Parts: sequence; structure tokens; C-alpha cells
Amino acid sequence: MSFRFQDRAHAGRALAEKLAGFSNRPEVVVLGLPRGGVPVAFEVARRLQAALDVFLVRKLGVPGHEELAMGAIASGNICFLNDNIIHSLGISPEVVEQAIARERRELEQRERAFRLGPAVELCDRVVILVDDGLATGATMRAAVIAVQERQPARVIVAVPVAARDTYREFKQQADEIICVQTPVNFEGVGQWYEDFSQTSDEEVRALLQQGSLFGRNAVMPSPVEESVQLTAGSVVLEGNLGIPARAAGVVLFAHGSGSSRRSARNRAVAAAFRQAGLGTLLFDLLSPEEEATDARTMHLRFDIPLLAERLVAALDWMENRAEARGLPLGLFGASTGAAAALVAAAQRPNAVGAVVSRGGRPDLAADALPDVQAPTLLIVGENDPEVLALNHWAQSQLRCKHELAIVPGATHLFEEPGTLDKVAQLAGDWFLREL
Repeated sequence: MSFRFQDRAHAGRALAEKLAGFSNRPEVVVLGLPRGGVPVAFEVARRLQAALDVFLVRKLGVPGHEELAMGAIASGNICFLNDNIIHSLGISPEVVEQAIARERRELEQRERAFRLGPAVELCDRVVILVDDGLATGATMRAAVIAVQERQPARVIVAVPVAARDTYREFKQQADEIICVQTPVNFEGVGQWYEDFSQTSDEEVRALLQQGSLFGRNAVMPSPVEESVQLTAGSVVLEGNLGIPARAAGVVLFAHGSGSSRRSARNRAVAAAFRQAGLGTLLFDLLSPEEEATDARTMHLRFDIPLLAERLVAALDWMENRAEARGLPLGLFGASTGAAAALVAAAQRPNAVGAVVSRGGRPDLAADALPDVQAPTLLIVGENDPEVLALNHWAQSQLRCKHELAIVPGATHLFEEPGTLDKVAQLAGDWFLREL
């Protein structure tokens, strides 16, 4: 149900609750777009206890069609030009240079008005870009592009209200967009505020001054390395959890016979993931008694609904862990565990950000394949013809973004020198990109 915010402070508090998972994380920085975005950003930064700064960006509008951006300039002497638009519209270099000079003068004037000290460092940070709302989103698009030039770990667009079409567009343009509401009858941002009076330069400066201490007491999270137990139905499953201090996400491992925790190959891949900045959870999909039974009968490792049920329980457990709060989750499945990972991804589309299958049997998840939404990478050895054929078939059933990577010279278990390292590299790159 849509509603109107009392003012920008009220909107900021509502937005901050949506971002609560980023609280007390020293890698997070909140940037407000002046002027109207700063009161909203102030409330967000106060709730998260995150560093607050202003991000000055000026869109370079196409002459006569200023809503269409041909580029942008931003704090830090950043200039981005959209060559496709410039060339397709035949805009001369002289016109572009005039626009840059004009907007740079305005940017420098605002820098003098708002800047209280050096700009916050954005490299490898989680950057939350905040404005009071998105109509066409032209200025925010320019801000996203400019921030990405500084190589942050993630860029999150956060606004109290947005037009639905613009909201959908930003799902592709930023790593994430968080919004309190996207009303059906959207005619303008001001429509959704009781008080939408203009924010003054003095108010911006006062808020930035008051917010300059935010984040000072945030403690860098310590790396996690511990044995854990999680409950799945009537059984207790053993696991090993490892999360680097600045993890980009957490990957849950699913081994076909249930023994992810002890699998030498999974441990080697998990170590590579942690080195790359990804957390890992290796856990046994089967209890000790079930594993003993499976060693004799080999039937539980093919019970995909059971394995998927255990993996879903692990996802739910991980989402409630304080160390992983706000971190995206991925699934890494091997053999029949890959089928369980795909079924779990289909059942928990909002929880699973990416899936990787190593020498997997995705065909055993046949009914679930069309429902998988998470980007999926299938990795198969070149000399594993039967499994390769099954993965080719699975590709035809997937509707999500997916790729098939074939490791040269590898057989089913990737025992050949260097082949498991290649798996770790392919999978790690996939998770870092898609999560």
C-alpha cells in the first residue's frame, strides 16, 4: 500500500530500516546526492552508523534534451562520456567540451559550498547512494557510473520512492537497488512527500557536520573460522564456517554423498574462495547414521528432495547468522549435490544469488531447472563425456542466465594437475561477479 512521507527525514528513517543489514559494517559508506538526498542519507548513515559524505555529480545533458545524459562529471575530477550517444547524435567535441566546462564550474561551486574535508575513499567499499526519490533516474545513473570508476566492492542505490520502470532499470545498472515503495500512480517524487520544500545549502552543511562522526566507532568484523552445527528437521548437521573480514558473499557447499565438510576437493576450492574474499560453509548434508547407510546402499545421495531440503535449511540458518547478515549467498554443488543446489535455488529465489555446479548432475533436478532464477555456471571436465552430455541437456532447460565451462584435460573428479585450480578460479570469478 502506497503512502506519503512526512518529510525527507521521515523517508530516511523508513529507508534505513530496509538497510538495517548493513549496520555497523566499517566497509559501508553512505553518499547523499545534494541537496535533497542529504537529509535522507543522514538518517540512513545514523541508523547504520556508517560514514556519511556528499557525492557531487553533474549530468552532461544532450543540448535540447537535457534529460538524456551524454556523460557525467563527479567529485574527484571524474569525467565519463557515453561515446555511443555522442556519436549517434553527432554531437561535436566543441559542444561536449562546453558542457563539461559549464558543469565543472557548477560542480566546483558546490564543492566549496558543501565539502567539509577530504572525500571518503570509495575503493573496495560498499557504497550506498541515496537520493530522495527516482523519477527518470538520470542523475542517479550518472552517480552510479561515476562511483563505479572508483572501483568500489558494491554499489547500492537506495531511495524512499521510485517510479516502477526506473526501479526495474536500476536492477541492471547497480549491484542492488533498495526502495521503500514503488507506487502505481507515480507522477513525480514530490507527490509522495507532505513536505517537499527545498533543502538549503546551510542545511546540507549542518547535516554533513553532524554526521561527520558516524561510523567512527564501527569495529572491523573479525574473520570467522569455526565448527558449527545446524538443525535440518530432526537431524543435526556438522559444518565448518569460514568468513573473511570483508567477505563479498558466502558460498554453501553441497557434496553428492553429503560429506562436504570432509571432501578434499571441496576444502581446496573453499580455501581458494576465502583467499579471494568469499565466505564458505562446508557441511554434511547427511547425519553420521545416514552416511553409514548411504555407504552401503548409495541411495540417499540420489534422494534429491532430501538433499535439497537440507540445503534450504542451511540457507535459512545462514541468513540468521549475524556474521553473514546482508551478505549475498551462493551455492556450490558437486555431483548429485549440484542437483540439490539447483532445486534449493528454485525454492529460495530471493536467498540464492548464484549457483555453480562442478561435475554435477543437473539432470536430476529436471523439474526445477526452468524455475531457477540465480545465474548458474556448469563446470564439466573435457574427458567426462556422459556428464558433459547431461549438462548440455540441462542448459536447454534453464531459463536463467547460465554458462557451461569445459575444463581441458579434466575427468569427472578433476584429479589431473591444475584442473581443480581451474575449477576454483572459474567458480570464484562467477560468484564474485554475480553475487
